[in-house]
Amino acid sequence: MADRPRQQRRGRKIAMTDAEVGQFLSVERTCRVASVGSDGPHATPLWFCWDGSALWLYSLTRSQRWTDLARDPRIGVVVDAGVEYLELRGVELTGRVEVVGDAPRTGDVDEPALREPEQLFAGKYFGGRENMYHDGKHGWLRLVPDKIVSWDFRKLAAG
Repeated sequence: MADRPRQQRRGRKIAMTDAEVGQFLSVERTCRVASVGSDGPHATPLWFCWDGSALWLYSLTRSQRWTDLARDPRIGVVVDAGVEYLELRGVELTGRVEVVGDAPRTGDVDEPALREPEQLFAGKYFGGRENMYHDGKHGWLRLVPDKIVSWDFRKLAAG
């Protein structure tokens, strides 16, 4: 990737490697999306998929999140897991989103840029189905992160 996300400067001892980030984002199911609306910050949970360089968000096009991001594409996304302190791990991705494909997505148009994310998403959330389910209410947002910060407190326990 030519434009790699900025590297984190703090917490390097507990930072995940690129491979660990990829594995983590491929299995975790829910992210938290922060956008900025006219009334201030707005944070919501959402399903996603990771293709190795971009986070793909499948969002309702008639949501406050979609409206906020259409007005101001800056976004922060957190995916985290763990209960006990020494189990905590997560990834924060920041940057700007862009709409890809028709919005809302009907699936009537073959969109080459969406083939991989739709296959990843369908496999992750629709029981391994190869075909994406389109309801005509959602659209795709792609985040190619400017910055990725990660943490894995299990590395503290390992020494």
